[in-house]
Amino acid sequence: MQAKFRTMSENQENIQDVNQYMGADTIDIIVPDIPLPPEEPEKKEEVEDTVDGAFKFAFIGAGQGGSRIAETFHKLGYRKIGIINTAQQDLNGINVENKLCIGSGGAGKDRSVAKKCFSERRDDVLDFMRRSFGDDIDRVFVCAGAGGGSGAGTLVPLVETCQELHEAIGADSKKVGVILALPKYSEGRKVNANAHDTLKEACDLVKKGVVSPLIIIDNEKTSKIYSNVSVSNFWQTANMSMAGVFHLFNMTASKDSSYSSFDSSDYKSVLDSGIVVFGATPVPDWKDSISISRAVRGIAQTGSMSGGIDITTANTAGAILIGGKEVLDNVPQSNLDQAFDQLTRILSSGSVVHRGIYSGDKENLTVFTIIGGIASPQEKLDELMKLGDLEKAPLDKSS
Repeated sequence: MQAKFRTMSENQENIQDVNQYMGADTIDIIVPDIPLPPEEPEKKEEVEDTVDGAFKFAFIGAGQGGSRIAETFHKLGYRKIGIINTAQQDLNGINVENKLCIGSGGAGKDRSVAKKCFSERRDDVLDFMRRSFGDDIDRVFVCAGAGGGSGAGTLVPLVETCQELHEAIGADSKKVGVILALPKYSEGRKVNANAHDTLKEACDLVKKGVVSPLIIIDNEKTSKIYSNVSVSNFWQTANMSMAGVFHLFNMTASKDSSYSSFDSSDYKSVLDSGIVVFGATPVPDWKDSISISRAVRGIAQTGSMSGGIDITTANTAGAILIGGKEVLDNVPQSNLDQAFDQLTRILSSGSVVHRGIYSGDKENLTVFTIIGGIASPQEKLDELMKLGDLEKAPLDKSS
């Protein structure tokens, strides 16, 4: 059979006929009818906390230590929570719904292994946080143990990813919070060396204005304060001692007071101040004019759960007094004012102390403090350097 060839002019006429038939002059290809899966609208459900607070915080726990901290907030009623780890078995024991494994077998106390795992799954982690938190967030907190591999190795890239999330959802704060747990001395050189490097990185991020607040839980100091607590309850007690006060300030800042209010602006100003410590103490002899002042001075000077902290460098604080009806009906206002003034005198010159007085459901008087704008804990860094058998970096003589 003899093939029939079209001339160039005939081909051009055919193309023009198709274009005219389709009613357009810009079609490049006619797509055949291919069966495609149906398009399903994206289902998006907002995550709601079961507690009321001035701010909607989200928590991402990294590693075993960070997972325990985030789980503690879950027990308090916060629901914008996600957990990541490089080992599936370390996720299994955490009672939180949203968990993501980014490795295979753990990091073995090696920060570089965890950092590599994170870099390979960074986009997955970002998507995971969006699903776990929803979009209605004021600030994300990264919770991590400074001495391990997974938490310590992912801290910096996780903070950067949280920044990206803040920008994507238009979060109120541009700063990312960090809750960092330091190890006990007995956990060994490698762990203490990791803790030194991780704490230094966190402090550097504070100086750059990326991280605030940085909340430090010193488990060596915590173990001495709660020396009688059983092994099975130690971590829960240590984490709740900080998380409980954190939550109380967030809850109180959303409520009116019949006496004097500590409002959301007060809380935000301290949370934006950099390194922060929390404290709490009962005042058994509240009728004594100096007992309240002594209690405030005690929790301020000891730095609560954080060792190696110099409170005198702080430039802002919040102090809340919560008392029963009998207490507030009988304690003189001058006694409370003396306690607030005591805190002001301890902090650096020109510091600001935000005050609040609330009636509570218990017939006692308790003082709660949050102190911020604290200088980097050089004493603790030097201590961890020695415990980790690290050499001190030489001074840069050119600077």
